[in-house]
Amino acid sequence: MKTRLPKLGTGLAAVLAAAMAALAAPAQAAWEPAKPVEFVVPAGTGGGADQMARLIQGIVIKHKLMKEPLIVVNKSGGAGAEGFLEVKGAKGDPHKIIITLSNLFTTPLATGVPFNWRDMTPVSMLALDQFILWVNADTPYKTGKEYLDAVKAAGPSKMKMGGTGSKQEDQILTVGLEKATGTKFIYVPFKGGGEVAVQLVGKHVDSTVNNPIEAVAQWRAGQLRPLCVFDEKRLPYKTKVTETMSWGDIPTCKEAGVPSSYVMLRGIFMAPGVTKDQTDFYINLLKKVRETPEWKDYMEKGAFNQTSLTGEDYVKWLGTAENQHRELMKEAGFIAK
Repeated sequence: MKTRLPKLGTGLAAVLAAAMAALAAPAQAAWEPAKPVEFVVPAGTGGGADQMARLIQGIVIKHKLMKEPLIVVNKSGGAGAEGFLEVKGAKGDPHKIIITLSNLFTTPLATGVPFNWRDMTPVSMLALDQFILWVNADTPYKTGKEYLDAVKAAGPSKMKMGGTGSKQEDQILTVGLEKATGTKFIYVPFKGGGEVAVQLVGKHVDSTVNNPIEAVAQWRAGQLRPLCVFDEKRLPYKTKVTETMSWGDIPTCKEAGVPSSYVMLRGIFMAPGVTKDQTDFYINLLKKVRETPEWKDYMEKGAFNQTSLTGEDYVKWLGTAENQHRELMKEAGFIAK
C-alpha cells in the first residue's frame, strides 16, 4: 500500500518557493558608481590637494580600481567655498567626492559662508600634511633662528611671507610664527602651493610655509632651502632627497627656537544624504589606493604623516580640529564678524 503525501497549502507552497528562489538567486552586488565620479578639489592647480587628487586618479586608472572614470575638477573660488557648497548642495548624489584641506574649517570661519564640514559625509582621512619654513637657497640663512633673527632685525613688515590664500592655514601659521617670535611679515597670498614655490624661487617673497610636496622639486633642484618643520618631532623619512639631506634631517621649528606646530588634513568627503553602502565603496576604494606602491612612494616623497582614519574616529578628529582652528583664528583676528 502506497503512502500518500499530504498536499501543501498554497500559502506554504508560495513561501517555500520564494525561499528556494532566494537561495538560488545570486547575492546582491555591493553598490558601485553607475556613471563618472566628479572629484572636486577646493583649491587651485599644482598645490598639495590638487597633486594628491590627481595621484589618486592615476592610481585608480592604473590598477583598474573603478569601472567608471574619476574626473578631477578644481573649484577654488571663495577660498574653496565654491567646491564645498557644490558638494553640500548635491544631497544624495554618490557620484561626487571632494578632497579637503584645512580650508574645510578656515573658509566658513573667515568668510561666514553657510557651510560646515558636518554638511557633508566624512569618508576617510588619507594623511596629515606637514608645513616647512622655506627660503631661497641663495640666501645666507641656514636655520630657522638665523632667518627669524634677520626678520626681526629688518623691522616690522619688511620681509615677505608667501602663502596659499588669505586667512587660510598658511596665514594662520604665519601669524602664529609672528606671535611666538616677535617678528612681523608682509603676508602675500597666492592661489596655490605650486605658485607659492615658484614665487620664492623667483625671489618675489623672502620665505614661505609650504607643504613638503609643494616645494620638494625646487629643493631637489637646489633652488630652495628648508629651515624647519612645524611639528613636535622630526619627519621619519631617512632617504636622501638632495645629495646631503633627507626629510628627517630638517630640524623641528621648536629645535630652532620657534615654539610653533601645525599639521593639515588631507581627507575625503561625500555629499550629504548618501547611503552606508555608497560610503563604504569609497572607504574600500581608498584603502586599496593606500596599499599601492605608488601611494607609499608619494607619502615618502611628500613627507606625509600617514595617519588614516574612518568612521567615528574620523568624525571625532574633525570635531577636535575644528575647535583648534576656531581658537587659532580667533587669536589671529580672522573670524568673520
